[in-house]
Amino acid sequence: MARKKILMLVGDFVEDYEAMVPFQMLLMVGHEVHAACPGKKAGDTVATAIHDFEGDQTYSEKRGHNFRLTATFEGVDPASYDALVLPGGRAPEYLRLNPRVLEIVQSFHQANKPIAAVCHGAQILTAAGVLRDRQCSAYPAVRPEIEICGGRYIDAGEAFDNAHVDGNLVTAPAWPAHPAWMREFLKVLGTPVSA
Repeated sequence: MARKKILMLVGDFVEDYEAMVPFQMLLMVGHEVHAACPGKKAGDTVATAIHDFEGDQTYSEKRGHNFRLTATFEGVDPASYDALVLPGGRAPEYLRLNPRVLEIVQSFHQANKPIAAVCHGAQILTAAGVLRDRQCSAYPAVRPEIEICGGRYIDAGEAFDNAHVDGNLVTAPAWPAHPAWMREFLKVLGTPVSA
Protein backbone atom coordinates (compact mmCIF):
# COMPACT_ATOMS: atom_id res chain seq x y z
CA MET A 1 0.00 0.00 0.00
CA ALA A 2 1.29 3.41 -0.90
CA ARG A 3 1.21 5.82 2.01
CA LYS A 4 -1.13 8.74 1.28
CA LYS A 5 -0.81 12.30 2.52
CA ILE A 6 -4.19 13.53 3.73
CA LEU A 7 -5.34 17.03 4.68
CA MET A 8 -8.04 17.48 7.32
CA LEU A 9 -9.57 20.97 7.62
CA VAL A 10 -10.88 21.77 11.10
CA GLY A 11 -11.88 24.77 13.18
CA ASP A 12 -13.05 25.56 16.66
CA PHE A 13 -16.04 23.45 17.67
CA VAL A 14 -15.39 20.81 15.08
CA GLU A 15 -17.30 17.67 16.15
CA ASP A 16 -14.96 15.84 18.52
CA TYR A 17 -15.55 12.31 17.21
CA GLU A 18 -15.68 13.41 13.58
CA ALA A 19 -12.18 14.87 13.82
CA MET A 20 -10.42 12.60 16.32
CA VAL A 21 -11.62 9.21 15.13
CA PRO A 22 -10.87 9.62 11.38
CA PHE A 23 -7.55 11.30 12.20
CA GLN A 24 -6.51 8.34 14.36
CA MET A 25 -7.91 5.70 11.99
CA LEU A 26 -6.06 7.12 9.01
CA LEU A 27 -2.82 7.23 11.01
CA MET A 28 -3.43 3.68 12.20
CA VAL A 29 -3.50 2.31 8.66
CA GLY A 30 -0.25 4.11 7.80
CA HIS A 31 -1.32 7.36 6.15
CA GLU A 32 0.16 10.77 6.96
CA VAL A 33 -2.55 13.15 8.20
CA HIS A 34 -2.20 16.92 8.50
CA ALA A 35 -4.89 18.73 10.48
CA ALA A 36 -5.00 22.47 9.75
CA CYS A 37 -7.19 25.42 10.77
CA PRO A 38 -7.30 28.95 9.34
CA GLY A 39 -5.34 31.40 11.45
CA LYS A 40 -3.54 28.68 13.40
CA LYS A 41 -0.26 26.83 13.14
CA ALA A 42 1.00 23.33 13.87
CA GLY A 43 0.96 22.68 17.61
CA ASP A 44 -2.00 25.00 18.29
CA THR A 45 -5.31 23.46 19.33
CA VAL A 46 -8.95 23.87 18.39
CA ALA A 47 -11.83 23.33 20.77
CA THR A 48 -14.13 20.47 19.88
CA ALA A 49 -17.81 19.87 20.57
CA ILE A 50 -19.51 16.59 21.33
CA HIS A 51 -22.88 16.23 19.65
CA ASP A 52 -25.20 13.48 20.76
CA PHE A 53 -28.64 12.19 19.89
CA GLU A 54 -30.60 12.17 23.14
CA GLY A 55 -34.21 12.11 21.94
CA ASP A 56 -34.62 15.83 21.29
CA GLN A 57 -35.57 17.40 17.97
CA THR A 58 -31.89 17.95 17.19
CA TYR A 59 -28.56 16.93 18.68
CA SER A 60 -27.30 18.20 22.02
CA GLU A 61 -23.88 19.84 22.35
CA LYS A 62 -21.23 19.61 25.05
CA ARG A 63 -17.63 20.85 25.17
CA GLY A 64 -15.18 18.23 23.93
CA HIS A 65 -11.42 17.83 23.97
CA ASN A 66 -8.75 20.10 22.58
CA PHE A 67 -7.59 18.79 19.19
CA ARG A 68 -3.95 19.48 18.36
CA LEU A 69 -3.17 20.71 14.85
CA THR A 70 -0.36 19.07 12.92
CA ALA A 71 -0.02 21.59 10.09
CA THR A 72 0.04 25.35 9.64
CA PHE A 73 -2.89 26.51 7.52
CA GLU A 74 -0.97 29.22 5.70
CA GLY A 75 1.50 26.61 4.42
CA VAL A 76 -1.12 24.23 2.99
CA ASP A 77 -0.52 23.39 -0.67
CA PRO A 78 -3.38 21.22 -1.99
CA ALA A 79 -1.14 19.87 -4.76
CA SER A 80 1.01 18.13 -2.14
CA TYR A 81 -1.91 16.11 -0.72
CA ASP A 82 -3.65 12.98 -1.99
CA ALA A 83 -7.00 13.48 -0.26
CA LEU A 84 -9.14 15.81 1.87
CA VAL A 85 -11.25 15.18 4.99
CA LEU A 86 -13.97 17.60 6.16
CA PRO A 87 -15.37 16.79 9.62
CA GLY A 88 -18.64 18.28 10.82
CA GLY A 89 -19.74 20.10 13.93
CA ARG A 90 -20.18 23.86 14.03
CA ALA A 91 -16.77 24.58 12.48
CA PRO A 92 -18.03 24.27 8.86
CA GLU A 93 -20.39 27.21 9.47
CA TYR A 94 -17.44 29.57 9.58
CA LEU A 95 -14.85 27.58 7.62
CA ARG A 96 -17.09 27.97 4.57
CA LEU A 97 -16.72 31.75 4.88
CA ASN A 98 -12.95 31.55 4.38
CA PRO A 99 -12.04 32.07 0.69
CA ARG A 100 -8.81 30.05 1.06
CA VAL A 101 -10.74 27.06 2.48
CA LEU A 102 -13.04 27.17 -0.55
CA GLU A 103 -10.05 27.39 -2.93
CA ILE A 104 -8.49 24.34 -1.28
CA VAL A 105 -11.71 22.33 -1.63
CA GLN A 106 -12.11 23.41 -5.26
CA SER A 107 -8.52 22.36 -5.95
CA PHE A 108 -9.16 18.83 -4.63
CA HIS A 109 -12.41 18.68 -6.60
CA GLN A 110 -10.84 19.85 -9.86
CA ALA A 111 -8.01 17.32 -9.48
CA ASN A 112 -10.59 14.56 -8.81
CA LYS A 113 -8.79 13.67 -5.56
CA PRO A 114 -10.70 11.79 -2.85
CA ILE A 115 -12.80 13.99 -0.57
CA ALA A 116 -14.50 12.69 2.58
CA ALA A 117 -17.11 14.82 4.36
CA VAL A 118 -19.31 13.93 7.31
CA CYS A 119 -22.31 15.63 8.91
CA HIS A 120 -22.10 19.44 8.52
CA GLY A 121 -18.82 19.10 6.57
CA ALA A 122 -21.04 19.17 3.47
CA GLN A 123 -21.65 22.87 4.17
CA ILE A 124 -18.09 23.52 3.02
CA LEU A 125 -18.73 21.51 -0.16
CA THR A 126 -21.87 23.51 -0.92
CA ALA A 127 -20.12 26.85 -0.35
CA ALA A 128 -17.25 25.74 -2.59
CA GLY A 129 -19.74 24.97 -5.36
CA VAL A 130 -18.56 21.40 -5.91
CA LEU A 131 -21.83 19.49 -5.43
CA ARG A 132 -23.67 20.37 -8.65
CA ASP A 133 -24.97 17.07 -10.12
CA ARG A 134 -23.32 15.12 -7.27
CA GLN A 135 -24.88 12.86 -4.64
CA CYS A 136 -24.12 13.68 -1.02
CA SER A 137 -25.13 12.37 2.39
CA ALA A 138 -25.02 14.76 5.35
CA TYR A 139 -26.81 15.65 8.53
CA PRO A 140 -30.48 16.20 7.50
CA ALA A 141 -30.37 19.92 8.38
CA VAL A 142 -27.87 20.40 5.53
CA ARG A 143 -30.25 18.93 2.94
CA PRO A 144 -31.62 22.31 1.75
CA GLU A 145 -28.11 23.64 1.08
CA ILE A 146 -27.17 20.53 -0.90
CA GLU A 147 -30.30 20.76 -3.03
CA ILE A 148 -30.11 24.54 -3.55
CA CYS A 149 -26.59 24.22 -4.96
CA GLY A 150 -27.70 21.52 -7.43
CA GLY A 151 -26.68 18.40 -5.51
CA ARG A 152 -28.79 15.37 -4.69
CA TYR A 153 -29.22 14.70 -0.98
CA ILE A 154 -28.93 11.04 0.02
CA ASP A 155 -31.15 10.25 3.01
CA ALA A 156 -29.26 8.56 5.82
CA GLY A 157 -32.22 6.78 7.31
CA GLU A 158 -32.81 6.64 11.05
CA ALA A 159 -29.60 4.88 12.11
CA PHE A 160 -27.16 7.45 10.64
CA ASP A 161 -24.69 4.59 10.18
CA ASN A 162 -24.25 4.49 6.41
CA ALA A 163 -21.96 6.20 3.90
CA HIS A 164 -22.45 7.19 0.29
CA VAL A 165 -19.87 7.13 -2.51
CA ASP A 166 -20.16 9.24 -5.65
CA GLY A 167 -16.90 8.82 -7.56
CA ASN A 168 -14.18 10.50 -5.50
CA LEU A 169 -16.68 11.87 -2.96
CA VAL A 170 -17.39 9.87 0.22
CA THR A 171 -20.02 11.33 2.54
CA ALA A 172 -21.89 10.32 5.67
CA PRO A 173 -24.59 11.80 7.93
CA ALA A 174 -22.90 11.81 11.36
CA TRP A 175 -20.37 10.10 13.61
CA PRO A 176 -22.36 6.83 13.97
CA ALA A 177 -21.36 6.24 10.33
CA HIS A 178 -17.60 6.25 11.02
CA PRO A 179 -17.07 2.53 10.25
CA ALA A 180 -18.89 2.74 6.90
CA TRP A 181 -17.52 6.21 6.06
CA MET A 182 -13.88 5.35 6.72
CA ARG A 183 -14.19 1.91 5.08
CA GLU A 184 -15.48 3.53 1.86
CA PHE A 185 -12.94 6.36 2.03
CA LEU A 186 -10.09 3.86 2.42
CA LYS A 187 -11.38 1.97 -0.63
CA VAL A 188 -11.41 5.19 -2.68
CA LEU A 189 -7.86 5.89 -1.43
CA GLY A 190 -6.79 2.43 -2.61
CA THR A 191 -6.01 1.27 0.94
CA PRO A 192 -6.73 -2.45 1.40
CA VAL A 193 -9.80 -3.02 3.58
CA SER A 194 -11.43 -6.27 4.58
CA ALA A 195 -15.04 -6.13 5.65
